[in-house]
Amino acid sequence: MNRWLKVGRLLPILLLVAVALTGCSLTGEETGKEINIEHATPLAPQGSVADGQLSLINQSLGIMLTVLIVVFALFFYAVIRFRKRKGQDDIPKQVEGNHVLEIIWTVIPIILVTILAIPTIYYTVKFAEDYSKSKDAVQVDVTAKLYWWQFNYKNEGINTAQELVVPVDTKIAVTLTSTDVIHSFWIPGLAGKTDAAPGMVNKMYFDAKKPGIYRGKCAELCGPSHALMDFKVIVKTKEDYKAWVASMKKPAKVAKGTEKGAEIFKAKCMTCHAVDATKPGLFPNLANFGDRELVGGYLDNQGTDAKKNLTKWINDPTSVKQVSDIQKEKGLAMPTAKQLGLSDSDVEELVNYLHSLKK
Repeated sequence: MNRWLKVGRLLPILLLVAVALTGCSLTGEETGKEINIEHATPLAPQGSVADGQLSLINQSLGIMLTVLIVVFALFFYAVIRFRKRKGQDDIPKQVEGNHVLEIIWTVIPIILVTILAIPTIYYTVKFAEDYSKSKDAVQVDVTAKLYWWQFNYKNEGINTAQELVVPVDTKIAVTLTSTDVIHSFWIPGLAGKTDAAPGMVNKMYFDAKKPGIYRGKCAELCGPSHALMDFKVIVKTKEDYKAWVASMKKPAKVAKGTEKGAEIFKAKCMTCHAVDATKPGLFPNLANFGDRELVGGYLDNQGTDAKKNLTKWINDPTSVKQVSDIQKEKGLAMPTAKQLGLSDSDVEELVNYLHSLKK
């Protein structure tokens, strides 16, 4: 009786866990022709690589659940069938090993492991394919930095930061490295994790079946602002992608009313940042900053508080995203507006100019 009471006490906990799991996103939010998967999971694959990985997960889960069901069935059968009965005080008959059963429970695991090994090896080889020389793939060099991502489109000759724009139904060949510590490149809805390590070059590929916005993350703890080291994969139609590449290659124009902000940027910011997408740099390229969704990987850059958020970032960037000891030692931390000698009116002009940078 006491055993059943203990089991009854566990049921509310299991119920709470089940309710919590129902909050997990499985399908993402569909908007028109686009799928906005800000919090996509590997359970809602939108690319061939993620499809294969989910297939492997399902096969593994199926085998494990089958084994679990059989083991539990045998366990409960033995507990009920051979339980101690009333008035039974003698020691049960001792039974030696059964050779047939021993062979069966040795052979079955070997068969199950073999069944699981075949697709595992297949997908391991398949996902290790090198598309870095393919003319049909978009070639992107990805560099992880504390705490942002740099994307260099080798064939197109353009650079972006934090937002990786790619065409739909096209292989994206990614070459990964890092300038500081080990990071991990992960797009949950499109592909698994691949490390970006300093002094090493790792390769991977992915594709997307539908246009939309997919969230990417650094999946390797890399410092105090690791949680804010995200990026967006923006999947466009092939026509829209070509138009985007053409627009990124055009020189940045100074919008009317932002001339003073452009002068301030040239005097104070251009040492570190560029507004020309064809020029690489040590720090984020700001060619299309006005189109980006986030400031510093955290603050909204498109809503009603967009300019307020950017002002906060320029005034004191470390209040939004903490810097690492490596950045401090190498002098790579972004200076505050005060350190740059910017007044409040200068910051306002700079904010207006940066928000005018759209493609």
